[in-house]
Amino acid sequence: MLRESALPAVAEIERARAFLSQHLMPTRLLRAPSLTALAGRPVLLKLESDLPTGSFKVRGALYALWCQLQAGPVSEVIASSTGNHGAAVAYAARQLGVRATIFLPRGANPVKRQRIADLGARIVERGRDISDAATAAVEHASRDESIYYLNDATDGVLPAGPATIGWEILEQCPECAELYVPVGDSALIRGVAAAVHARRPAVRVIGVQAEAASSYYLSWRAGRVVATETCDTIADGLATRAPVAANVQAVREAVADMRLVTEQQMLSAIARLAADEQVVAEPAAAATVACLVSSLNGTVGVPPASGDAAVVLLVTGGNIAPDLLRRSS
Repeated sequence: MLRESALPAVAEIERARAFLSQHLMPTRLLRAPSLTALAGRPVLLKLESDLPTGSFKVRGALYALWCQLQAGPVSEVIASSTGNHGAAVAYAARQLGVRATIFLPRGANPVKRQRIADLGARIVERGRDISDAATAAVEHASRDESIYYLNDATDGVLPAGPATIGWEILEQCPECAELYVPVGDSALIRGVAAAVHARRPAVRVIGVQAEAASSYYLSWRAGRVVATETCDTIADGLATRAPVAANVQAVREAVADMRLVTEQQMLSAIARLAADEQVVAEPAAAATVACLVSSLNGTVGVPPASGDAAVVLLVTGGNIAPDLLRRSS
């Protein structure tokens, strides 16, 4: 259930960090030489692909499931996902000794689907996108009160997990002035923005969505929920078409700007990261690089000023399907 605010409190983030430090190491923050040269100021990549399951999602899934187990028994944890959240829930379930079922839309990323299967979770495929898979998960959860539906869009404690990324960044890069964050269901940007602003209010947090899945961008601009009929993008991690009202309010409160990138810009960013920075990134993870490069080219938003203040790009995962990797080259 959502709390009164969809932004995690400092005490919650501290609790999440204390728990997650027992399971996960801080991820690397690396200087990106080619992007630094292009921007005329330090550009760094926060590599969440270092984590188990190859994505930031494990932070929130582990913490949320642990919190639920503190409250009472869980017979089964379920999730609806395009892949990374499902793998994270499967991983958390295995670590904490709970049975897991993951609802995926048909045609999900095969790399992510296989990772979920390898982690021992049961897979159920339903519908054309994440909203259809979520409907099936809700119906399944209604059968038994001991089933925990870990919905990363609405879970009240989950954003405190990815919020720990924000504190890691500030500790690794005290000169951070701008932080670019991909936006899917918004738990990531809500957590990271809350954490960063608790310690450094002046840091500008910029959200990035796919042009083909722009629901939170449209909602941020309108100041109300704006759903889209489809979210057909190569960036499955950004594929949200029905925002949650409380999340829209939180994103508007915490985020300085929201920007869109095209499918081709993300493919180009994947290629740039692989060739110039030796980093493998899936489309959602490469969206931040695509946004920065596009802003420097005058295509998207206002470019960052040159100088010593650093730009940090959150690279959220490396689970890219082979066909997309070929398309980007």
